[in-house]
Amino acid sequence: MNLPDQTPNKNILITGASGLIGAKLIRNLQDKGYFVSVLSRNPEKLKGVKAFKWDVEEQTIDNNALKDVDTIIHLAGAGIADARWTKSRKQLIIDSRVLSTRLLYKAIEDTKAPVKTIISASAVGFYGDRADEILNENSANGTGFLAECCQQWENAVDQGLKFGVRLVKFRIGLVLSKQGGALAKLETPVSLFLGAPLGSGKQWMPWIHVTDLLAVFEKAIENSKLVGTYNACSPIPVTNLEFTKILAKTLYRPVWPINVPEFVLKAVLGEMSDVILISNHTSSQKLINSGFKFRYAGLDEALKEIYSH
Repeated sequence: MNLPDQTPNKNILITGASGLIGAKLIRNLQDKGYFVSVLSRNPEKLKGVKAFKWDVEEQTIDNNALKDVDTIIHLAGAGIADARWTKSRKQLIIDSRVLSTRLLYKAIEDTKAPVKTIISASAVGFYGDRADEILNENSANGTGFLAECCQQWENAVDQGLKFGVRLVKFRIGLVLSKQGGALAKLETPVSLFLGAPLGSGKQWMPWIHVTDLLAVFEKAIENSKLVGTYNACSPIPVTNLEFTKILAKTLYRPVWPINVPEFVLKAVLGEMSDVILISNHTSSQKLINSGFKFRYAGLDEALKEIYSH
């Protein structure tokens, strides 16, 4: 008698559960038979999942959240592009990542939780503005706020090694999804017949379809050979000009033969314009070498899938 393959039961704790990735990941993992619980500032608002309260600013946490947990997926962090980068906003972006990690690790230490695997988000912003340089996981940390933020974030996450766990960090590119995130902001001017390359248009934009990103996290849960840092982005990178043209073609819109000047973007967005102006030619070869297969490797097929619904 042939029995169906079954996913081993694992107790997974997720932070950042209300975000785009976290919300989808919860459902996917539950469908695969995992026991999923989450840490949230407002646990009463989360339905269909066991939720525990924590408050990063107050550095308080319900230690019951760690009971029997063997895998933690750490996604918590204030949105990078949700508000203008004032001095206080930049500090909040860093603190929401660094202090949440410290609080999580303190709880592990206090409860002696049987955690075997910690999987954390990071971002390709780690590399800073690097023009056409091809960047892999051994490339040096860059300069600028995004690079500084990611470095502090990863340094905090690395402290988890003291627990003897398997630690995995994903430097994530621009996540493409119809349900939210950066694509909606990039789509708006194109939809309004105002599509044009931003800045020089030559800057590289690492991206990943949300379906592939969810699969990346699931692979990290299931494959104990995945250890260390991986770039989570498509193997076929594009420049901002190419991205704009493919997005416009998908939406049946034109692209204007002029660029939005860098000084205009900086005037409107301030320092936050770095999000769309810095260039990361990021390689995902290490992830591919681990056996991961992208479902949406090309931007055209990724956008067609997103806008087909």
